[in-house]
Amino acid sequence: MAANKDKNGYTFLFAIIMVIVVGSGLAIVSSLTKPYQIKNLEVKKKMDILNALKVKQVVGSDTLDISRKNAVELYAQYVDDSKCLVLDSEGNVIEGKVAFDIDIQKQYKNKKLDPADRDFPLYVATIEGSIKYVIPVVGSGLWGPIWGYIAIDEDKSSIYGAQFDHKTETPGLGAEIKQSFFYDQYDEESITLNGQYKKIKVVKDGSGAEEFRVDGITGGTITSKGVEEMVDRTIQVYVKYFNK
Repeated sequence: MAANKDKNGYTFLFAIIMVIVVGSGLAIVSSLTKPYQIKNLEVKKKMDILNALKVKQVVGSDTLDISRKNAVELYAQYVDDSKCLVLDSEGNVIEGKVAFDIDIQKQYKNKKLDPADRDFPLYVATIEGSIKYVIPVVGSGLWGPIWGYIAIDEDKSSIYGAQFDHKTETPGLGAEIKQSFFYDQYDEESITLNGQYKKIKVVKDGSGAEEFRVDGITGGTITSKGVEEMVDRTIQVYVKYFNK
């Protein structure tokens, strides 16, 4: 006897079968592509670190920006993983942890994790014979997560370079934190005054040219303040380490 396809039971059974088939297919695809996803995230992290260090690749007469094609090679050239550290919230070195393996975004999103128990990776690079220290930062914008990297100069008291990014900020407004006209303002900014940590404020009154200040993005106040908060909260930890 042929099944009555007009009955609701047949429709539900068909829907259940399709969910199982499609779900299983997606799970298999995700499992197969996971190694490539992890690799892409690692390359992207290396690109961001190098961009904060303002690294360029010179090929003949051409100067190339960092890309997925050259990021791994250049990272190995400039960043010494054996010298990279992981700190606790008081600026003490934690033994046995690998800086590159720390996912600060995952830790930041984990509301069950006490902020005092977060890990703070510190990348050590050499640029033209000068030591640089790269600090990852993570925070919240208007619509979602924001993050970036701050490169500290060899003097441990001034910024060498910066790079910021976002996931869902508004184009033309908060999303502009990833543009050079914004993050270049952090170059040469001091992070200490008389040996003590000094906050860099993001302002909207046009006084960003003054020391310890950068101009915020017009129409992107909340995201700009999000950058201020994540940079302030994070750099304080590293200054504790530098002062030791």
